[in-house]
Amino acid sequence: MLQILIYGAVSSAIYAMLAVGFTLIFGVARILNLAHGSFYALGAYSAYVFTSLLGFPLLIAAPLAVLLVAGFGVLMERFLVRPLRASQLAVLMITLAVSLAVEQALFITFGSEYRNVPSFVADKLTIGGVDIGGQRLLALVMGVLVLLLLWLFIQRTRLGAAILAVSQDPEAAQYMGIPTNRIFSIVMAISAGTAALAGILVSPFLTVQPTMGLLPMVKAFAIVIVGGLGSIPGSIIASLILGYSETIVAYLISTSWTELVSLVAVVITLMIRPAGILGRRAAF
Repeated sequence: MLQILIYGAVSSAIYAMLAVGFTLIFGVARILNLAHGSFYALGAYSAYVFTSLLGFPLLIAAPLAVLLVAGFGVLMERFLVRPLRASQLAVLMITLAVSLAVEQALFITFGSEYRNVPSFVADKLTIGGVDIGGQRLLALVMGVLVLLLLWLFIQRTRLGAAILAVSQDPEAAQYMGIPTNRIFSIVMAISAGTAALAGILVSPFLTVQPTMGLLPMVKAFAIVIVGGLGSIPGSIIASLILGYSETIVAYLISTSWTELVSLVAVVITLMIRPAGILGRRAAF
């Protein structure tokens, strides 16, 4: 039971970092970013380049990787998404194209071989008789810290208030003098940065390879549907449900069955409550 609690919490924290960024960009800009998994993969590969190829210490490489991917997200929003924002279908297509392009670029540059990223914490710890890697615990702590800081940023700062205003009514916010396009870019940077950080934190104990962004994208999409489109609290609740459900299935049945959990959760949610656990009205 303790093993399920610990490992479920780690999975939930990673999923929450992925899903919150995905939810945030939808809640503010009303776009479904299918390139979100690419930010996750780019974060892991950027950490690999900075540490293994350029020789940077991991404590320096990780922030640089997050900033690099956040900048990539801003450029994508400014030059690819913004001109097409009026058409949701066009945005879906261009973000899907970016996702495929990033995957192919990683494959051409690094090949299909798995890459290794060093751990922040290499030692194993024992909690209540359960052995767990220090890197996994760090991922849990960082996930909780990132979510807390993001909530404080949105609720307690003027920029956060502007993001809330744009999420509720972009046109009215623009009339009040809030630069909506700048807000969209900031939100995309936050979304890309949180996904990149998730990729960096898991890369030491998961495989780093070109297709690694696909499954997290599916997980984030499933969590957003279960939690409710545009609802950050709903995404966190759904992350906990999905993380613990997968952990229980892995321990009681088999790890090969865990990938079905998100699909089953989506189907059940759409049948019982199509708006999700909290729905759009509960955004932020």
